Amino acid sequence: MHIRNPMEWIAGQIESTNVVGSATPQEYWPIASSTEVPVVRKITIADVRDALRSGLDDFAAARTDVIFLCMIYPLIGGLISMAEAHGRLLPLLFPTAAGFALVGPLAAVGLYEMSRQRELTGKISWLDTFKVVRSPSIGAITGLGLLLVGLYLAWLAVAQVIYDFTMGPMPPASARLFIEGVFTTSAGWAMMLAGLAAGIMFGIGAVAISVVSFPLLLDRPAGFSTAMATSVQVLLRNPGPLTVWSLIVAVSLFIGALPLFIGLIVVLPVLGHATWHLYRKVVVPPADMSKLAMRHGEDLQKSG
Repeated sequence: MHIRNPMEWIAGQIESTNVVGSATPQEYWPIASSTEVPVVRKITIADVRDALRSGLDDFAAARTDVIFLCMIYPLIGGLISMAEAHGRLLPLLFPTAAGFALVGPLAAVGLYEMSRQRELTGKISWLDTFKVVRSPSIGAITGLGLLLVGLYLAWLAVAQVIYDFTMGPMPPASARLFIEGVFTTSAGWAMMLAGLAAGIMFGIGAVAISVVSFPLLLDRPAGFSTAMATSVQVLLRNPGPLTVWSLIVAVSLFIGALPLFIGLIVVLPVLGHATWHLYRKVVVPPADMSKLAMRHGEDLQKSG
């Protein structure tokens, strides 16, 4: 009997989902209607706390399944760090770690699906992540993911320009000299301030286009532009709670990345599940939309 390695096993799971995007809208979204326009709610800081608690609950319910799944992310981060620390890209080490916040929504798509399946079935398993492959919205999900990857690469390019402009085009001779230069020279402080300003701008852009885009695409039939427009609307209607949420995400990812990215094993799944529940708080669910439509129809009949 052939014992498959982990990559063969994962490939088998993907193959078992049949064909990419093969699920019909009726099969994947038994409740949602293609005519529904997402309705955005106004939320509070209490809703953000509730979303985090629900994310922790999903993480606890999944136990080591989620931990096993998310070990791939700190592994990739560690490899990137090693390559940069031993090469000429040391100045990009911190921007690489900070940039996880930009592509985090893409990395957490499988976690959103796990939380979605728990809503539908009452059960949660990391195998649910492979069901994303069959989603009729897989094309829009891929396109949005590529957009975030492009944003991430642009952030790294800007970070390199800031370093060259403030610290000079020559790479640091060593990690020790680089750290000393950052914290003990005016050029180093200028680099940090400019990097912080640029990072905030990139972060706002990422939140605006992706805070609920991926969950929306998984939850109902919606196109690329509808998902991004809804995400922007969420930010515009809830600037305070979304600012708090963004700070929580940024600080959590920073803390998780400090010990060689190992902390991301816990931080990523908790934030991923919490993002799904935040989406549930801020966008009216399809089932509720159907009820509202029925009530509206009844009201029109009565008034007529």
